[in-house]
Amino acid sequence: MAIGFIRKFAKWFFISLNILICAIFLVACLSPFLNPHNWAFTGFLSLAVPYLATLLILFIIFWLVVKPVRAFIPLITLLIGWKQLSVIWAWHPSQKFNETKSDSTIRIITWNVRGMFGLSNSGYTQLQNRAQIAALINNYNPDIVCLQEFNTSYLETDPEWHNIILFTQKCPYYFFARDMNSSHFVSGTILFSKYPIIDSVKIKFPGNAAESLIYADILKGKDTLRVFTTHLQSFQFTASDYENLEKIKEQNKEALQASENLYSKMKLGYSSRGIQADMVRNFLDKSPYPSIVCGDFNDVPNSYTYFRIRHDKQDAFLSASFGIGRSYNAIAPTLRIDYILPDDNFKIQQFDMVDEGLSDHHMLITDLSLKK
Repeated sequence: MAIGFIRKFAKWFFISLNILICAIFLVACLSPFLNPHNWAFTGFLSLAVPYLATLLILFIIFWLVVKPVRAFIPLITLLIGWKQLSVIWAWHPSQKFNETKSDSTIRIITWNVRGMFGLSNSGYTQLQNRAQIAALINNYNPDIVCLQEFNTSYLETDPEWHNIILFTQKCPYYFFARDMNSSHFVSGTILFSKYPIIDSVKIKFPGNAAESLIYADILKGKDTLRVFTTHLQSFQFTASDYENLEKIKEQNKEALQASENLYSKMKLGYSSRGIQADMVRNFLDKSPYPSIVCGDFNDVPNSYTYFRIRHDKQDAFLSASFGIGRSYNAIAPTLRIDYILPDDNFKIQQFDMVDEGLSDHHMLITDLSLKK
């Protein structure tokens, strides 16, 4: 009698749990269509998609062993959410990055350089790191470099911190969106180019956002390209917020208050990025030239932000890489939040992510060729 009850309970428990996870996954699949400015919960669910998909795959295996016919429940759910699954993993394991650049290609680098300081609090080490960051980028011989959280001194009497000169030998043309000023330092998003910049525009995001969208029209031979780069609203986590994450993991007595603080910051971040993504899309649609958008979007591929900005563009990572593509080194192993998205006027030749421990983000690099 007891064994029969346990079996019946286990059967309905696993069926109910499977249906619940299927339902949450399907709601999460609405993230690309619901602006988190109005539907904040979709932003949180977009973070969970890889984990929900993994649970559904485990359920498929479980049901194939226990009751094969029930495996159709999670299988059909995954097929319905294929659009979400297709942007998580890249499937090109055989492609290796060739550091020698062809003259017929355009090499683009984008990187959130974390103020050009590296990850150390030592002033001496920071000086070494800024030189290493510049050397790493320059060694790849890029044609266009887009840097977020770029920081430099604007005092001629402070040449050792005048970071712009570290790049202008290789890429003499640049456009700098000065978003924040502190003492004699200025920071923001900057675009360097080996080719002449014939026009450039900065679009400030609304509200108190420190970030902005910039673009430059770049003349390469007879072709004009429009390159957009941006740093979208972050969650603005502080050191205490990361400590709060640990409190939540440990489930100590302060976990509830920590959760409320983090939820408020994340909700604001999702809402702001929903507005910013719409603005970026609007300017992308107006481009009269072949265009590329890149930068730190601060959102995963399953988000409204990613799908709204990408739209019909290509994703260099998905086209020429392999794996899940983590580009941010903290919090979770599934955070691909940095992107290079060229339109269909370009052919993606190769792509790579480089992590030398000089920032909390990885450097993204791709070679593109312009279709004739």
